[in-house]
Amino acid sequence: MPEYLSPGVYVEEVPSGPRPIEGVGTSTAGMVGLTERGPTTPRLVTNWGQFRRWYGDVVDPATSFAPFAARGFFENGGVRLFVARVALSDAASALLDLPTATAQLLRVEAMGPGAWGNRLFVRVGPSSRTDSVGNPVGFRITVLYFRTAPNPFVDPLDPANIGNPARVDPDVIEDYDDLSADPLDGNYVLMRMNSNSTLVHASLTDPALDAAAPTATAFAPLAGGGDGAAPRSAVDYEGNPAVAPDLRTGLAALENIDEVALLFVPDEVHPALDAANQTQLMNTLVTQCERLADRFAILNVPAGQGLVQNIFPPRDSSYAAIYYPWIRVFDPFTRDTVLVPPAGHVAGIYARTDRERGVHKAPANEVLRDIITRDINATRRPLEFTLSRGDHDILNPRGINVIRDFRADRRGIRVWGARTLSSDPLWRYVNVRRLFNYVKESVDEGTQWVVFEPNDDNTWARVRHVVADFLTLVWRSGALFGATEEQAFFVRCGAETMTPADIDAGRLIVEVGIAPVKPAEFVIFRFQQKMTELVAP
Repeated sequence: MPEYLSPGVYVEEVPSGPRPIEGVGTSTAGMVGLTERGPTTPRLVTNWGQFRRWYGDVVDPATSFAPFAARGFFENGGVRLFVARVALSDAASALLDLPTATAQLLRVEAMGPGAWGNRLFVRVGPSSRTDSVGNPVGFRITVLYFRTAPNPFVDPLDPANIGNPARVDPDVIEDYDDLSADPLDGNYVLMRMNSNSTLVHASLTDPALDAAAPTATAFAPLAGGGDGAAPRSAVDYEGNPAVAPDLRTGLAALENIDEVALLFVPDEVHPALDAANQTQLMNTLVTQCERLADRFAILNVPAGQGLVQNIFPPRDSSYAAIYYPWIRVFDPFTRDTVLVPPAGHVAGIYARTDRERGVHKAPANEVLRDIITRDINATRRPLEFTLSRGDHDILNPRGINVIRDFRADRRGIRVWGARTLSSDPLWRYVNVRRLFNYVKESVDEGTQWVVFEPNDDNTWARVRHVVADFLTLVWRSGALFGATEEQAFFVRCGAETMTPADIDAGRLIVEVGIAPVKPAEFVIFRFQQKMTELVAP
């Protein structure tokens, strides 16, 4: 209680009641894969344009399916995607040291490893701002990036080169004007470049020396970048969980991001990985979801599996679902179509369904977007394999979710399955597992205030109240089965859930039960012939 030591009027703020539980997000996805360029620390992007700004456009499918999956995620309704770019173990970053008037060097390094950094060009020039007598104040750094290396290089910003047939427009231009070498200046070169650039990172080669302005140079390329020659393995995608958190890459880095609710690795079935590495990567992906119990893995069946009787689930888990077959999408650089695994597109459908209907709605019977339905080559269909109902009858009981072509019925191409990999009937459906993830995570985050509260009747009642209020909202949204709250859920906390030994040990135990709504997977209409009834006149 407040301490009052002298007469007077005292105003107090009194809490109106228990703190409400807010539902956590369920549509934020995490993706691991190789991209054209970009940082290897995970970054959130919220649309395809932002992805291209940081990670470049699609790449040759022989390199990676990840950019195609990211595009499919956004095209199908996804909004939030954490991208964990990976590189081979022996990949190197390109860099360029810019001389200054002192022994200090300004180092400009590509944002991430890879040969793409060798297609970066940097120029130092005078600032466009001048003092009262016309002398430049500060300096200016311009960075160019070319997706394809120009040969020979011709300065594309020089007006004299407009008519030069060798001139190539850069894919990205970054221009930093009015820079300063003074760390206390608002235009300090390291602060300006490192807080704005999507291409490079600037640093001083010897931080112990005072910074100095770099001397003017013509455009010079960064050098030393390499994609690496080591065989690609599952470890490249898994990352190393033993290093410092800010140095982790791949799945190890995404593990630290609590917002991630969907997880996929488009290259888990890439031909560059042998069968053993594909299995290892898939197991690592699913195991992370099972261990954290707050995210769900979306898997792909490998390409070329035309005999449906030979397709089986890779493992038993309620924290993952698998989709088949591959889908045909457009490659803007080859101006042709390619087959890619569907995980990214399906993740977008998950996110779209969550936003439009809720996590309790099965992400199925939804139209697949960003897929080529008409190819100039009539023999190339939008799906790697067109499946019949008989094929589906084999796959669905095994937990293989099928993408079906219903264009003949004017319903387009749809995801036509909503099963997890679990053999347990209680966890058969994707929406049931994800609903439990949602409820558990929301209650966990919304009841942290209970820790170290008095373990007595008052606290128990408050806990029952806040959890019941949250579940009432979940029930009213249509996520729980039952005509009344009593049928839909229960919350118990008190003498029936704890013994005196539990209380002495500092344990407050709450039992929660919910009745999830399950999808109408088999809709059956029974028709019969009604006998004609004659009515006497």
